[in-house]
Amino acid sequence: MKEQKITILAIGGHVGDMELTAGGILSTHALKGDNIVTLALTAGEKGAPENMDLADYRSQKVREAETFAKMLGGRAIVFDYPDGELPDNEQVQFEVCDVIREVKPNVIITHFKNSMHKDHMTTNKIVNNARFYAGNKFFVRKNPSFFASKLYFAENWEDAVDFKPYVYVDISMGFELWQKAVASHWFVTGSKSFPYLEYYTHLSRVRGIEAHIGRAECFSVPEETMKLIKDTL
Repeated sequence: MKEQKITILAIGGHVGDMELTAGGILSTHALKGDNIVTLALTAGEKGAPENMDLADYRSQKVREAETFAKMLGGRAIVFDYPDGELPDNEQVQFEVCDVIREVKPNVIITHFKNSMHKDHMTTNKIVNNARFYAGNKFFVRKNPSFFASKLYFAENWEDAVDFKPYVYVDISMGFELWQKAVASHWFVTGSKSFPYLEYYTHLSRVRGIEAHIGRAECFSVPEETMKLIKDTL
């Protein structure tokens, strides 16, 4: 029987967050013909190169998000909220709700609840509320209700406190595409603050070794969904 195509919506606090932490699985699913959408709630412009105007870097970040998505045959959405100033209010929650209802993802990937970066923690809260709003038909919006049944939290060095890998996903198939696509982001290859590409490249191999496969990305899930149901041991 032909495998049904799915849609994955990866929601990050900044352009580049999901491309780094979940880019391998996004690339793998893209190669399988699945639909990939990235949503950044801010552009992440305050990580600008020295002597570069923030507005110019914001424009560059939006282009980088679009380039990454295009290389995966997908779509990128970037909200207008300023980097470091992402609010946790009903306005942004309903804006994310509207994207969920429009995109109709089978899977949502976002940040873990704990982080050294306030935008990441705020994004986690926003996504949880937006997912609830999107799935409840009594919240009347432009599009009808849609509940995204699967929610995953990506492994991120900035979101490491209490993060415990629960799901290991083989990204060997999409690893090469991910490396090419993520290199379109300046901070991944040009930033001197952290060796992003090196770290996530090595991490994918370490997680792959742990799972006895080539390369893997790890995800956590909401605690209430941490269940293994079997008929017998």
